[in-house]
Amino acid sequence: MKKLPFTRKMLAASVAVVGTAASLPAMAEQCETVRFAEVGWTDITATTALASEVLEGLGYTASIDTVSVPIAYAGMRNNDFDVFLGNWMPSMASISDPYIEKGEVDRLGANLEGAKYTLAVPQYVHDAGVTSVTDLAEHAEKFEQNIHGIEAGNDGNELIEKMIEDDAYGLGGWEVVNSSEAGMLAELRARVPNEKWMVFLGWEPHPMNTNFDIAYLEGIDDYFGPELGGATVYTNTRGGYAEECPNVATFLENLSFTLEMENQIMSAIMDDGKAPRDAARDYLLAHDEVLDVWLEGVSTREGDDAAVAVREALSN
Repeated sequence: MKKLPFTRKMLAASVAVVGTAASLPAMAEQCETVRFAEVGWTDITATTALASEVLEGLGYTASIDTVSVPIAYAGMRNNDFDVFLGNWMPSMASISDPYIEKGEVDRLGANLEGAKYTLAVPQYVHDAGVTSVTDLAEHAEKFEQNIHGIEAGNDGNELIEKMIEDDAYGLGGWEVVNSSEAGMLAELRARVPNEKWMVFLGWEPHPMNTNFDIAYLEGIDDYFGPELGGATVYTNTRGGYAEECPNVATFLENLSFTLEMENQIMSAIMDDGKAPRDAARDYLLAHDEVLDVWLEGVSTREGDDAAVAVREALSN
């Protein structure tokens, strides 16, 4: 993992010591708009909404564009985006690491621990004996030799394509069904009532884990990693952004989520039909203690008390 040469707090302190009074407004103006890449996954929609609510309370403007994972990284390299909160590791290593190794993207730190990302099946398929990826080929006809993914180009689909290319687990000749998170889950919803078979990309946090009775497949460690695709999600920024915008970077480094937090906000979005920013605001109003951690060492864009400003903005 690429380490920055010193922490954001050290950088902020150095700015305070060597910068002139006039330089601070200039830096604040330069960093006024924080441009997020968002990839259409509800968990990243939720975390981006949380970050945006807080940043706007601090006096910044949050700009959010929904793009594919490859475009998110190319956009950070090309200075089209500043922040991406969805670097799922290790599954995304093949996409993210080349940019990070070149210094085009920085990996600030983990924002979620204990996630998972691997192949899943409905529980009735698991009960029928499909408990491992090695069981899929035996039942190829029932699965129509299809593995249902999300959008083309994302890391999960690419891992499945590599499995097929390698003829791993006897899956040579199978196909990936490129879709979207919503499309894949709509297909699952249509199949479950009649107990039709399906294997698909599953992950946690996500309401799919409570809305459907599903089971994760064993035996895919070589592709999705151990512990059922155990994952850590990292915050990424475009290369050098933390040095340019140290106040925002301190907030981003402080930013951390929990499985329970994300599941609750995603359920509000997907099950209750709330707009992402409304769901995020409602959560923060009910759990504003998270602000004490997220805003440590952070000020408003104008240099005022961050906690006071954000709490006031949320309540209005």
